[in-house]
Parts: sequence; C-alpha cells; structure tokens
Amino acid sequence: MSIKNFIYVLLACYAATFLRLLIDNNLIISIVGSFLFGLIISKNLNSVTKKILLTGFFSCFTSFSGFIYFLYEILNQGNWIKFIIFLNLIITINLFTMLFGVWISSKFT
Repeated sequence: MSIKNFIYVLLACYAATFLRLLIDNNLIISIVGSFLFGLIISKNLNSVTKKILLTGFFSCFTSFSGFIYFLYEILNQGNWIKFIIFLNLIITINLFTMLFGVWISSKFT
C-alpha cells in the first residue's frame, strides 16, 4: 500500500472516530455500521477503496471494544441472564442488519 493510501486510511479512521463520538450510542453505531458494512462488501469496489472503508472507517466506527465494554458492564452487575440475552441479541441483530445491507445493495446494482 502506498503512503497516499495509508493517509486515506488514517483520515477514514479519524472521520469514523469523530462520528462515533458524536453518536455516542453503541447499539445505534453497531446497527448502522453493520448495515453500511453490508452495503460496501457487496459493491464492486477496487481493493484499495475497500481497504480504506472496511479497515479504516468501519474498524474505528464499529469498534469491538465498545461492544465488549457494554457487555462487561452488564457482567460487572452480576446479571448473567441479561448478559446472555444482550450478547445473542446484539450479534443476531448485527448479522441480519449486515445481510439486509447486502440485500439492499444488490437491489440497486
């Protein structure tokens, strides 16, 4: 990857982090990110553009650490049932949201 493309990845990371701070809701970020991720992966983009968007933007926007911290807080309260429900619910919702993004993208291509 060239220096120019590396700078684009860094700028995408910066933009995603800024948006994440503005929204400040892990569930909404996760759902929106999964939907947009689905839209991007189904598009016929060149590999550099996909790297910039998927590795740069979405890695920072839908940070896994935010999801883990949310689950940690539930576990810290000692609520195992709520933890299991949220873990499965969040993963399922995000998977189907991403698939919906892929489906929507295929309808417009």
